[in-house]
Amino acid sequence: VQLVESGGGLVQPGGSLKLSCAVSGFTLDDYSIGWFRQAPGKERDGVSYISSSDGSTHYADFAKGRFTISRDNAENTVYLQMNSLKPEDTAVYYCARSPDPFPKVRSQYHYWGQGTQVTVSS
Repeated sequence: VQLVESGGGLVQPGGSLKLSCAVSGFTLDDYSIGWFRQAPGKERDGVSYISSSDGSTHYADFAKGRFTISRDNAENTVYLQMNSLKPEDTAVYYCARSPDPFPKVRSQYHYWGQGTQVTVSS
């Protein structure tokens, strides 16, 4: 099982980034995939997840209206489109896999990628 994030970088406030989570070793739509982020000195927080049950998408309040999670089963990839980025979005972003259909908490995720750095700064 592998999850590999990419797409992070430096972007100005108000800009956009699209993160990718390429998975291997399992069938993507058999699992829920979540995005988390961790800023320096802070806890790792949930950003969004896409459900294995029905493909529904779920977002933290700070992500609603700005971030969009999507899944491409043919490419074995989950994406996180981030728009209207703010300096407080600066963090390392991780994707993770859960066997649960609606995994709301970090402990429900058992496999993690290595993370990709997102820096929002002028």
